[in-house]
Amino acid sequence: MDLALFFPLCAHFQNNLGAMFGKKQDSSDTKRIPPYGSPIASSSKKNGTIRPAYVIERYAAYYPMNHKRRGMALIFSHNKFNVPNTPLQVREGSSVDCKRLKDTLELYGFDVKVYQDFKLEEIKAVVRDVSSMDHKDNDCILVAVLTHGEDCDYVYAHDCTYDLSTIWTFFTADNCPSLAGRPKIFIVQACRGNKLDEGVKVQRDGVARYSIPTHADFLFAYATLPGFMAFRNTTEGSWFINELCKEMKENGHKYDFLTLLTFVTQKVAYDHESVSNIPEFNMRKQTPCVMSMLTRLLLFNVV
Repeated sequence: MDLALFFPLCAHFQNNLGAMFGKKQDSSDTKRIPPYGSPIASSSKKNGTIRPAYVIERYAAYYPMNHKRRGMALIFSHNKFNVPNTPLQVREGSSVDCKRLKDTLELYGFDVKVYQDFKLEEIKAVVRDVSSMDHKDNDCILVAVLTHGEDCDYVYAHDCTYDLSTIWTFFTADNCPSLAGRPKIFIVQACRGNKLDEGVKVQRDGVARYSIPTHADFLFAYATLPGFMAFRNTTEGSWFINELCKEMKENGHKYDFLTLLTFVTQKVAYDHESVSNIPEFNMRKQTPCVMSMLTRLLLFNVV
């Protein structure tokens, strides 16, 4: 059990909790608000045919990770917000996550770009520009979103909430042909609702040619399950990003990425538990959630 005092500071609880405790606490990345939809990127597919930058053998077990460059990593980090009629608390501790993730990804050879407190249209402009680039010499692409979140995969930009599909659909095989057949990794540190996990006590006794689905080769790693809160320490950062970076540094070249994420889930689920004087938030757990459409094993080679 952690020695620090843990409890989630959702935006609608934070003012009351702040008055009760003088020291910095853990926070959660959630705020309830009616969703605000965003348009999805238009398709660039012509005549039902996409032209990937390369084609590998159909049943190859591993993604080729020996291109000239590892690829780009985009980090959209949100600490402060200005959403009309929706007061959102500052995400204290998020800067720790951002730096830790940036340093870890650079160790893997990623070209890391950090975008701090961007508005939705600015975010869309970035992903639109990146998706239109030629990625033929890149192994993959990674996008991380560190922010407040809601149910149904809605997350917050600086000025409004938006559906995550607003950004990831820019990178489908029809919209970004040069990344067709290559890993597209999305890491999301945000709440996905307001539920709390009470937990339970356990006692010990390139040659072939073939069609590529437009939505293949995506991997989504979420900090928590749909509908649940994600914890973030105001000084040490979030449980999920912390464990992810530790696993990548220690075992990233040893295990494929899905196996690595399994161990991240293990560490978050077993090694972390909230502690609070408020019963509702005491001894709460968190379980990361991974959704994979990868078609091969993803193993990062040593750079």
